[in-house]
Amino acid sequence: MQKIERYAVSPDLLRAFVAVAQHRNLTRAAEGLGRTQSAVSVQLRRLEGRLGARLFRREARGMTLTADGLRLLPAAERVLRDLERIGAMFRTTLAGPIRVGIPDDYGTAMLQRILRRFADRHPEVEVTVRCGFSPTFPRAVRDGDLDLAVHACAPDEAAEPVFEEAMVWAAAADWPKAPAPPVPLALFDRDCWWRDLALAALTDAGLAHNVVLTSESAWGVKAAISSGMAVGILGLSTLEPGMQALGPADGWPALPASRLAVLRSPQADGRIAAAMEAAIRDGFGAAPA
Repeated sequence: MQKIERYAVSPDLLRAFVAVAQHRNLTRAAEGLGRTQSAVSVQLRRLEGRLGARLFRREARGMTLTADGLRLLPAAERVLRDLERIGAMFRTTLAGPIRVGIPDDYGTAMLQRILRRFADRHPEVEVTVRCGFSPTFPRAVRDGDLDLAVHACAPDEAAEPVFEEAMVWAAAADWPKAPAPPVPLALFDRDCWWRDLALAALTDAGLAHNVVLTSESAWGVKAAISSGMAVGILGLSTLEPGMQALGPADGWPALPASRLAVLRSPQADGRIAAAMEAAIRDGFGAAPA
């Protein structure tokens, strides 16, 4: 019995843990949870004591997850989502606003799937959608400008993906398959880790390259690729007609998988946010892998 009590973890402890992991700041996490900073600190110490693991490091840039914290985060998020879904089964009709961020590189078809599923189930919720550059979404969620957002995870980011697919070098259909240096590149804005990944991959492969276009919009990058102006990196399912995917078999450097995850603000209405996340997961689950 003592062993069971030692490892028993309440939803409140997991909520405190997830809030601090998302905000990387104890004060902001406490504000989002509607609790005092000392109360959240006590919850974190209690959780670490019950698990017998240290979950955070205090650094100059804020609270950062340890290796054990990174292991716990996707499981904690999954448990909290499941609990919200169970509760939602017995609740009244949802109503109110929600602000959602969706990456623009996945186009209107994905957005249509998500909104159709959500509107069919929750017609009284007012949805505001921001389609755009997903690297800006984590800050918008932390600052309370978005309630929920889908964003592309960095390779070392701990998160449970809603969608995962191959990342490829994208070029116009008539582009030569083998790289011919210097490679002209169309890349996302400087704040995007995809940009750094592309540049590092070509540098490590010894392929000279020039950035000929930078855009905060997926449409700008895709236009440069489709026109034959440049090569870029995209998720495989986001290639437009008239594009081809290039990879190691063609002489191009290997790229990691593209992973999309959902970020949720602790300040969001939990019921509406859980319902929207379910619609997002359903929508991406129906997407071609």
